[in-house]
Amino acid sequence: MSNNHATFIWSIADLLRGSFKAHQYGDIILPFTVLRRLDAVLAPTKQAVFAAVEEAKRNELPVRATYLKQKAGHRYSFWNESKFDLKTALGDSENLASNLLDYVNGFSENVRDIFAKYKIEDRLAELDEHDLLFLVTQRFAEVDLSPANVPNEEMGHIFEELIRKFAEASNETAGEHFTPRDVIELMVDVLLAPENETLATPHIARSIYDPTAGTGGMLSVAEDHIRSANPTATLTLAGQEINPQSYAICKADMTVKGQAVDAIVFGDTLRNDGHEARTFNYCLSNPPFGVDWKKQQKDVTQEHTLRGYAGRFGPGLPRVSDGSMLFLLHLISKMRPTDEGGGRAGIVLNGSPLFTGGAGSGESNIRKWILERDLLEAIIALPTDMFYNTGIATYVWILSTKKELRRERKVQLIDGSKLFRKMRKGLGSKRNELGEQNIADIVKLYSDFDETKQSKIFPREAFFYRTITVERPLKLAFQVTPDRIEAALAEKAVAKLDEGERMSLRRALETLDAARTYKNRDAFTKELKATLKDAGLTLPAPAMKTVLAQLSERDDTADVCTDTKGRPEPDPTLRDTENVPWTEDLHEYFAREVTPFAPDAWIDESKTKEGCEIPFTRHFYEYVPPRPLEEIDRDLDVVLGRIRARLEQVRA
Repeated sequence: MSNNHATFIWSIADLLRGSFKAHQYGDIILPFTVLRRLDAVLAPTKQAVFAAVEEAKRNELPVRATYLKQKAGHRYSFWNESKFDLKTALGDSENLASNLLDYVNGFSENVRDIFAKYKIEDRLAELDEHDLLFLVTQRFAEVDLSPANVPNEEMGHIFEELIRKFAEASNETAGEHFTPRDVIELMVDVLLAPENETLATPHIARSIYDPTAGTGGMLSVAEDHIRSANPTATLTLAGQEINPQSYAICKADMTVKGQAVDAIVFGDTLRNDGHEARTFNYCLSNPPFGVDWKKQQKDVTQEHTLRGYAGRFGPGLPRVSDGSMLFLLHLISKMRPTDEGGGRAGIVLNGSPLFTGGAGSGESNIRKWILERDLLEAIIALPTDMFYNTGIATYVWILSTKKELRRERKVQLIDGSKLFRKMRKGLGSKRNELGEQNIADIVKLYSDFDETKQSKIFPREAFFYRTITVERPLKLAFQVTPDRIEAALAEKAVAKLDEGERMSLRRALETLDAARTYKNRDAFTKELKATLKDAGLTLPAPAMKTVLAQLSERDDTADVCTDTKGRPEPDPTLRDTENVPWTEDLHEYFAREVTPFAPDAWIDESKTKEGCEIPFTRHFYEYVPPRPLEEIDRDLDVVLGRIRARLEQVRA
């Protein structure tokens, strides 16, 4: 039935054709859909509330919110004080715009901001200007969106369908507004899988949170799943959303479901946690992929610096070009602690958070912190082409503050990339979808927790490593050729000398034997200084360093250059790094993997760093041997035979 309602509401957009552009349709139709829904929800108590307002005015008494809320019915936390509703506003067509504005402003403040985000006053004025306000209002008044006719779940589907249609019509990115329902179904099923028995407990209370709520799809699906298993469950939904339209729809949906008026907060989650100091049983999120956080950089960096681990971003900060891992850290901060029963979280991320950033980087430190705290349960690879706005590979991270005993200190990787069905018709970048059986198969892989072709289980330490810096000695040979003398004199540090000093330097260098190769830096430096002294010249340290550099070249047959303490100096151009698995001894690894190929190399212990990465695809790579050469030759002979036959036909 939801498709019928969505189709009817969508058809109202035909009235706008010609007067408005396609990208403007949603700005008009969506707030009217919300208005009609709230209009239908409040219809049974509308007159009682208005009568209470009028009575208070006659008696010159203040209108108390608690009284109006009582009149509106305890199920809802909002009301409307206006004498109008959609149908009565139509009764005075000459003043319809002002009637509707009075009606919208009559809503309690906790839902009035929904229409403020949609700039409803501007929309009403635009429709009135094009003589369309009456027609649009009339069509909406005809559709029955009462909870009795359209349950909350169905209303959520209508919202989603309308948003998708408007996004397609305006060539916008549908994925910016909502997550595909099949992906949400999978996330919720995996998240709830370990607690199916517990969730059946009568009157159990659970809280669900989404910091990037969009239109509320994740919250709604999680609620539907729990209620279908346990109608007596008490559920608290909460979230935050930065897009005004998505926020308006999500808040409207939550409000008519009887959630608290502050359940959905408008604003930037990274800058300002709208549910600070609160934690939840279940957390879900699909943050934007690969979006920079320059706008939030000041606030995020300040929280990281001042609050450290007491804040959300203590473990580290990722590069500014991608804020995905900031949402990951935020979500972890919202999971209920172990001593309060524990919390679980699911978040969709692209491949970057798995491996971006070497040892010591913000990304690596975040991964290491998560694994050290044993928060990561599983990572599930989704098929490509699953989202409306991107076809890239995506992964669902499942986290918990209270793991099952069998999962402690372990991480499960699940390859679900081949478990999908092709869609009959693509939507944006979405070409594939998860069918019911696909979801069930992935959930089973997760729940069984067995080693299979599609499921790998690792100790958490398997993803740790140490990066060692391998140094090799600097070996320099020196020659004082005319070309090198000119190069030295042209250098900036030497050019600063006065003309007389440069002339003296040139003459001094020219007295040295151009045909001789010096293979010991100390010996050559000593001879050079003596020659300069004979010329009455003492070079400043920068100039001396520059001259030596220009007269030298690397030579494996030369002596090793040493510092003042006689230790070998490292050659920066030969410097290399090696990633050593966490479970291996650094020096044993070095002796086996490096020493045989570079006997003079050593480890610079001061530069050793700890790192963490999750090379997901490597663990599921399957080697496919190349075809035998004989088979390839046979195929080539067949193709060449066809070409020869056609050439013969052309000649004939």
